[in-house]
Amino acid sequence: MKAKKILICDDDRLTHEILSVYLNAEELRCHSVFNGRAALEKIANEAFDLVILDIMMPGLLGTDVCREIRKFSEVPIIMISAKDDEIDRILGLELGADDYIVKPFSPREVVLRIKKILTRLESGKNLVSKRIQQADLIIDLDQYVLKVSGDTIECTPKELELLYYLVKNTGKVFSREQLLSEVWGYDYFGDTRAVDTQIKRLRKKMEQTNHAFEIKSVYGIGYKFEVLQ
Repeated sequence: MKAKKILICDDDRLTHEILSVYLNAEELRCHSVFNGRAALEKIANEAFDLVILDIMMPGLLGTDVCREIRKFSEVPIIMISAKDDEIDRILGLELGADDYIVKPFSPREVVLRIKKILTRLESGKNLVSKRIQQADLIIDLDQYVLKVSGDTIECTPKELELLYYLVKNTGKVFSREQLLSEVWGYDYFGDTRAVDTQIKRLRKKMEQTNHAFEIKSVYGIGYKFEVLQ
């Protein structure tokens, strides 16, 4: 199997050295850039399986880099930062990041999260039923494509996986904790706001479409996917 390519973007060389040791040990190919502009150029010209992106960098902040990446790529992104402010975590997720890790971190934890994301993507590709349809919505996990009323909607892998799970279980209500367990993995280290953020992003993308379904909030419990009558 071809080794997965991981791009590390951080202005701290020690972070690169530490992560490279652990990732290489897992047979993950590491590539390094040290500023946001270099990361954008690299991702525009090369295919990567995942990006590790620091927020606090000189010149171009990681949040700005994440926003620009999402204009042309759905590559999974893990943001890292020395700031543990809730607003920064939420902002990173709203911009399309798949995960957020606070420095100082355990390299083993980073490896675990990377492997979880890559495993989910691979398992999605290997599902017996890779395509699901409800009302005017079609999700194809083989190509990681979402279509609503015939129009292709750009989504991050995490948004699509969350929507797929809800659609596959149409009408069933899930708590945020259940969705974290099923979509993010049982050892996900985040909090339930990650679910709220992804739902918010999905709803915003659907606003511009004519659709016959709803991601419905169930007060005091969580969310469900519902086909409108």
